[in-house]
Amino acid sequence: MKFFIQLILVINVTTSLIKANPGYDCQYCQPEQVHIAFGTKPNDIIVTWTTFNNTHESRVQYGLGEMSLEAVGTRHQFTDGGQLHRHMWIHRVTLLDLKFDTKYEYHAGSVYGWSELFSFKTPPEGEKWVLRAAIYGDMGNKNAHSLSYLQDEAQRGHFDVILHVGDFAYDMDTDNALVGDEFMRQIQPLAASVPYMTCPGNHEAAYNFSNYRNRFSMPNHERWESMFYSFDLGPVHFVSISTEYYYFLEFGLKMLSEQFEWLQRDLSEANKPENRAKRPWLVLFGHRPMYCSNSDDIDCSVEYTRKGLPLFGAFRLEPLLRDFGVDVVIWAHEHSYERTWPLYDLKVYNGSSERPYVNPRAPVHIITGSAGCQEDTDGFKPRPPAWSAFRSSDYGYTRFKAYNHTHVYFEQVDVDEDGRVIDSVWIVKDKHEAYHFDS
Repeated sequence: MKFFIQLILVINVTTSLIKANPGYDCQYCQPEQVHIAFGTKPNDIIVTWTTFNNTHESRVQYGLGEMSLEAVGTRHQFTDGGQLHRHMWIHRVTLLDLKFDTKYEYHAGSVYGWSELFSFKTPPEGEKWVLRAAIYGDMGNKNAHSLSYLQDEAQRGHFDVILHVGDFAYDMDTDNALVGDEFMRQIQPLAASVPYMTCPGNHEAAYNFSNYRNRFSMPNHERWESMFYSFDLGPVHFVSISTEYYYFLEFGLKMLSEQFEWLQRDLSEANKPENRAKRPWLVLFGHRPMYCSNSDDIDCSVEYTRKGLPLFGAFRLEPLLRDFGVDVVIWAHEHSYERTWPLYDLKVYNGSSERPYVNPRAPVHIITGSAGCQEDTDGFKPRPPAWSAFRSSDYGYTRFKAYNHTHVYFEQVDVDEDGRVIDSVWIVKDKHEAYHFDS
């Protein structure tokens, strides 16, 4: 009798282990599409990856020179909205309270398989250091002219952060989301080593932006699903918004209203004297521009983000740029590069005729949507409007450096010209505050 009781116990334990670890025949448990982002603090890093079976655990092993630390996170099943309803598992692990200005090595996975070894470097502490960023939008997995240049620069340690200003893969949902998978693999050499910060574009709209919302993990993802957020880095307060709420009203006004109210609160908090003194530069980015002079896109005349919603003009963003003294606004969507003079409500407010970007009296707008996609680049109207300072239809991306509390620098890299810089501008400000002029 005792023998049979012991046998039953062994069978029960074995059965429970098999239930807890069904991956003995785990065909698709290898991690892939690894990428990182900043969390709620600049020394928190969120690691995100994909598997195609449930590994029942999500782990990141990391450390300085040796992977002696481990963090555990969460995973959820994402089902694409295409005909095949493909399933994948999205894993998220947050590495909290890392040492500043330190290189970490890591890999991600589970007992069933680990990713290759990656590394990243955390930013220096505080705000008194030179922040370096790559900025672009509209990059697909076909015709991605800028991708090799960006991969090379990222692996050489040239960037502290990457801003992808909407439109990924073309499109992430295409071919039952197989295109999205391939794109996430293509950016892994960038995004697994440099925090890859994003905002949604019109090409992410399928199934209520589900591929975007599930694949990316921006700060406070649990609350807003990466659709809008902000983060501090060096002397800059970055704000990411969804312009698509203005154009896809079939998803309702609730999120547009929530974003607008959140944006007012966020910019108000950033403008508190102690916060603005610490991080004076306010840089806002979203996909569709308020201003553009392209010849082939109706958006250059619609401009809902500037004018507000049709008919009743609600949720106008431009007055917030004025009232909270936003310094630079970055857009994409147009497959081109365009820099404006300091600009508000179609009027130019240069610092002076000789030095327009020294103490400019309005925000500066930069459109950088020419990283490369299958839709080619966009041309321009023959005559630029008075507010347009420079424009190019060549493929390329933007570099940004925030040197200190008074000086930031932008330059446009032309990959058609093998990486030549075709435009550059210093923006210099002694004070960062609300703009004062008649709207």
